[in-house]
Amino acid sequence: MSETDVELLRLTTAGSVDDGKSTLIGRLLVDTKGAFEDQIDAARAYNEQRGGNGIDLALLTDGLRAEREQGITIDVAYRYFATPHRRFIIADTPGHEQYTRNMVTGASTAEVALILVDARNGMVSQSRRHVCIAHLLGITDFVIAINKMDLVDYSESRFGEIRGEFEDFFDRLGVRHARAHRAWYVPLSARRGDMVVERGGAMPWYAGPTMLELLETIEPETDESVAGFRFPVQMVSRPQTEEWPDFRGYMGRVSSGTVAVGDPVRALPSGMTTRVERIVTFDGDLDAVGPGRSVTLALSDDIDISRGDMLVSVEDEPLATRSFAATVCWMSERPLEIGEKYLIKHTSKTTRAVVASIEHRIDVNTLEADSGDAGLAKNDIGRVQVRTLDALHCDAYRTNRDTGAFILIDSQTHDTMACGMIDVRRDGLAMNI
Repeated sequence: MSETDVELLRLTTAGSVDDGKSTLIGRLLVDTKGAFEDQIDAARAYNEQRGGNGIDLALLTDGLRAEREQGITIDVAYRYFATPHRRFIIADTPGHEQYTRNMVTGASTAEVALILVDARNGMVSQSRRHVCIAHLLGITDFVIAINKMDLVDYSESRFGEIRGEFEDFFDRLGVRHARAHRAWYVPLSARRGDMVVERGGAMPWYAGPTMLELLETIEPETDESVAGFRFPVQMVSRPQTEEWPDFRGYMGRVSSGTVAVGDPVRALPSGMTTRVERIVTFDGDLDAVGPGRSVTLALSDDIDISRGDMLVSVEDEPLATRSFAATVCWMSERPLEIGEKYLIKHTSKTTRAVVASIEHRIDVNTLEADSGDAGLAKNDIGRVQVRTLDALHCDAYRTNRDTGAFILIDSQTHDTMACGMIDVRRDGLAMNI
């Protein structure tokens, strides 16, 4: 079976410090033969140099020297492995509150959130923080991995207590009423391998799937209100070769919807309508293409289209607006300043923007919103009003992650200041989170 025949699942891991995220991923890599022998040997040698015995599974994902010295995850580590049933991309994100922005980055492309908790501690403030952030980022499928069950004598009652804590928090968060929500709970010991890939014999009271069985069979929920065809143009292709003397194509990635040869499309912001003449790829032309594919579209009419423009369905266009509400995670050491001029990058378009006001700041531990008078500092999450110089053609983030997301950039240093999720209705009014 070729790799392209196997479905891909993107997931992010999150949890408090020392809950065992890196160890769990290391166990998955080793037990599914997803780690090379030289990687395993290097991790074993490094651990023994530090006085340990055998392999420290966390060393397979914690690659930075500071991570290995402190025994914590700092940066986002992406790991890839596959089974006969599915391919996986796992974002191992930091658990410490100081690295909230890293967790947001790793979760922004995930379909499933894998939340780890230490069975001895249960749900802590960071657990609530990570569930809330994953919810804000549009993730509706949660796998709650209750780790280190060997340290609580594999107690079934302790497993039930922690499950109840999470169910209560999901109710408070309101996700059951806002959107489809599903949660699975798996007791395991990543260090010993119980219920990760193999079941082991320590928890006969648990009849559910192992972690790997669950990840292989889970089908992420899809939003029925997903936007129509969206194709942000990244580059204009003019090869001007003997084989392609007059070819003009528009290169980019289909962010949502589908398009076929002969379909009418509208170019934004010009509003001109044309038809798709060819769908060109490296492996040859296609008759139709869907989300996630990077292609070159050739159109039947010569239209002035450049990077930053967008090709869309004529029946379902995005909203064109210069003002919108958004939830932002502030990433910079320098706090947000109302009225300061930033650059905003939305899909392939870059223009100028200002944050006109802060509606409120979200305390992701208590789920309460304050006035936002204190502003937004590094790792803060808040709801703001953004105004842009040029109109953006956008959808709500919950409808389309690509056309509903943006980043704010310092116009002088070009540092990334914040990432944001647009929150608008079709009439341009703000929706409630």
